Amino acid sequence: MIAGTDDAGEVETGRPLEVGEFYELLTERLESAYGRRYPRWVRGEIVKVYEKSHLYVDLADAGSSTASKRPVLAAHCWASQWQGLKRRLAADGVTLEPGRVVNVFGYVDLYAPGGRIGFTVIDVDVAALMGDVARRRAELIARLREEGLLEANRSRPLSPVPLRVGLVASPQSEGYHDFTGQLLGSGLAFQIVVAPVTVQGERAASQVLGALRALDEAALDVIALVRGGGSKGDLAAFDDEALARAIAAARTPVVTGIGHTGDESVADLVAHHHAITPTKLGEELVATVAEWRRRHVVDNARRLDDAAGAIVEEAEAYLGERRRTVIFAVRDRLRAEARHLGRQREWLSLQSGHVLERAAQSLTSARRLLAAYDPARRLAQGWAIVTREDGTVVRARGDVAIDERVRVRVSDGSFAARVLAAGDGEVDGDG
Repeated sequence: MIAGTDDAGEVETGRPLEVGEFYELLTERLESAYGRRYPRWVRGEIVKVYEKSHLYVDLADAGSSTASKRPVLAAHCWASQWQGLKRRLAADGVTLEPGRVVNVFGYVDLYAPGGRIGFTVIDVDVAALMGDVARRRAELIARLREEGLLEANRSRPLSPVPLRVGLVASPQSEGYHDFTGQLLGSGLAFQIVVAPVTVQGERAASQVLGALRALDEAALDVIALVRGGGSKGDLAAFDDEALARAIAAARTPVVTGIGHTGDESVADLVAHHHAITPTKLGEELVATVAEWRRRHVVDNARRLDDAAGAIVEEAEAYLGERRRTVIFAVRDRLRAEARHLGRQREWLSLQSGHVLERAAQSLTSARRLLAAYDPARRLAQGWAIVTREDGTVVRARGDVAIDERVRVRVSDGSFAARVLAAGDGEVDGDG
């Protein structure tokens, strides 16, 4: 029966050890080889991980061929150590998750009340983890390429005027304001439909995925995934396989502006096209619409304006020529008419003289003729003019009747008379 050891380390026999004594002996032996002063690197596959201020992780033998009977090491990292280590992992875009093989640095501890051998983690091989992340990312990209998904969204026709823009972003982020600032400040009629999401953290990938699928049903011209710069861990959501497959399957062209220059996520590779920053993505959309407007609106308007200007110029030249022609024609016509009027005036003046002369001669002849036939002259010669009471001239005996009163005009006056006989009888005068 093994009871204990002497100072030389030899096993001594004797009384049985109490359980506590046995654990003290075991702890002493373990700590002397693998304790706090003798930390070791241990490699294992994460089978379970749990965090609540402290980190608890179960590591299985990564090299074991028997999956059901692999040795498991219960490891933990106390909060005082874990918080700094967690920030360093996040900055490098590394997360501890089941299935990932990890190298941890630490020491053995024995928890006697639970009868468990544990392992206290004081460091993690980030370089190895990043290599594993890079390997997984490369494997994902290879699968997507083999399935033809890297080109799937690029085959979607992008509207030449992508004014209806779906935006997946965090409204509080600089990336959101950088992108929307380009569109809203362009003076173009962009319509932005925003699906607000968290763009980093554990829920980021699922939220971005849900927002993308919702916007894909909204009859938009393009969907933009926007995220400002950050660490690799901050951008990890955009390396998610489900998100990459959703982008490839989207009916709407998906464009990305994620991170800063040099950052390239899996979402960038699957997208219709990607820009190096949110600002650059906004500039590219504005440039696309502005170029279409220049070619189809501004240039056409300019050509129309030039053509209209040429027509107006030609019309003005024609009107000017016609104006000059009309002015010269009117002037020449007025001059011709003035000359004609002058000739007509001279002719009329000459003809009026002739007319007046002939009229004077005719008047003189008429005067002479009238003088020859002037009744007064006849009356002076002893003739008389007999008129009836109604003023009609008596020209024959039959024009009067017996007892009819008449008036007789002689050279020096007139007098009334009455017909006494209708023959050669006398006429009875009344005064």
